[in-house]
Amino acid sequence: MRDSGSPWKPRSPSVPPSSSSGSSRPDRGRPHGQREPASVPAAEAGSVREHRDVELRLYGLNAIRAVFAKRPQAIRKLYLVEARIPQLQPLLKWCVANRVGYRVVEDADLQKLAASTHHEGVVAEVLREEQLPLSTWLRDLPAGPQCALWLDGVGNPHNLGAILRSAAHFGAGAVLLTKHSTLALSGAAARVAEGGAEALPFVRLGREDNSIAQLHGAGFKLAATLVRGGGDLFKASMPERVVYVLGAEAEGMSPDLAKACDLRLSIPGSGAVESLNVASATAVLLSQWARRAR
Repeated sequence: MRDSGSPWKPRSPSVPPSSSSGSSRPDRGRPHGQREPASVPAAEAGSVREHRDVELRLYGLNAIRAVFAKRPQAIRKLYLVEARIPQLQPLLKWCVANRVGYRVVEDADLQKLAASTHHEGVVAEVLREEQLPLSTWLRDLPAGPQCALWLDGVGNPHNLGAILRSAAHFGAGAVLLTKHSTLALSGAAARVAEGGAEALPFVRLGREDNSIAQLHGAGFKLAATLVRGGGDLFKASMPERVVYVLGAEAEGMSPDLAKACDLRLSIPGSGAVESLNVASATAVLLSQWARRAR
């Protein structure tokens, strides 16, 4: 097997024994004795075809630490540069104890695996967390103030990651996705979220009118967030339970959905620019809810 350009190179001899499973091969004990593929392109192609709906390739230190803290059983494979070994010792020991393969590789290998230079020295393949039906999420909600984000057309992974980071920081309860939305967590979004992607579930809505009725029944008010024409966010009376409805950066939200909302809110500014981008606006909206609800 060729080493050039491949992430499947044997581990460096300098890796301390404490981070191995007692063998020169760090993937010793791989379930069913599976062997690694010989090249990145073949591995990536197979992964995309067979696992795009159930597996996700994550990168970034905080993103992977968050998965390990919340649902370690979701981790399927781990790749890291040697410099990350001291920081990831608990995860590596868990991998050994649970027979999950890991590899110490070069920076260039991680760039290929992550398709990014921003891998921060670690890449993991994990199972996606299943989306919840709206009825299940509502059933399990605790009493008291709640906030959720209804994303109508938001698709940029960096915006999604920044939204998830803000949502986790301010304690939002969920991201709501329309019935036919193709939005899904990506490695880029998870890295930008800095662990926030593990803090709140993705909830799949049903028919729009039914979903709105269910939310109303659980005490939520829907607030359409508009670039212009809405009430002043900083003067509005904020409901205890609110769903902020956020539209795509260019097109905005569906006019019909905006009409179905209970509130229409805008963020006033100096006028020097047309508006905040959707991720920045989300942080402002969430901070106002948190300030009023607590």
